[in-house]
Amino acid sequence: MRVSLRPHILFSEVLTIATNDTHQINEEILDGEVRLIGEEGEQLGIMSAAEALKHAEAAGLDLVKIAPNAVPPVCRVMDYGKFRFEQTKKEKEAKKNQHVIEIKEIRMGPSIGENDFNTKLKNGIKFLKEGNRVKVSVRFRGREMAHTEIGKDLLADYAEGCAEVATVDKAAKLEGRNMFMFLSPKPAGPAKKPAKPKQPKADAAQKENNNKGDTENAET
Repeated sequence: MRVSLRPHILFSEVLTIATNDTHQINEEILDGEVRLIGEEGEQLGIMSAAEALKHAEAAGLDLVKIAPNAVPPVCRVMDYGKFRFEQTKKEKEAKKNQHVIEIKEIRMGPSIGENDFNTKLKNGIKFLKEGNRVKVSVRFRGREMAHTEIGKDLLADYAEGCAEVATVDKAAKLEGRNMFMFLSPKPAGPAKKPAKPKQPKADAAQKENNNKGDTENAET
């Protein structure tokens, strides 16, 4: 296999090239006829693979079969080493920018205590803020199956606790001894303006009483 080390030549247009891991290049191309595209994207017509290879060699580049299923197959004159380098670079960038959504599971029992519940709620919110889905499940044992409504209430409380960052993707469902639901993170929206602090009702009532007292004193 021969790959030219000639300095890179920039192409004036981008053509779709089969993105399989390996391409037939240079002497590996044995087709009777191929359609040849030049290094600048120009159509050079149909010719034998041997003649197409001469064009590539004359330019100090490689002959690469880019559309093997076409009739006749399409080959292009290019710097194959540069093409493979750029393709690998794009694949790495795509993987780097890709966020893999995971499903995290939170497990509880119907008799869970308040502190444990709050800890699991905090963990679930953390998972959701990271962009993951959350499966929340309640496991019933023995006679607990007679009170599945407790598990339904637990899941409803859990969903309410996550309401600011999540929506219920799948509502509570009982399968065997497990009841579960799925939560998905809410899409990021525009930042909200902070709400004005509300005056506590007790303080408001006290202020009203003080105003009444001032009025009565003024009348007397």
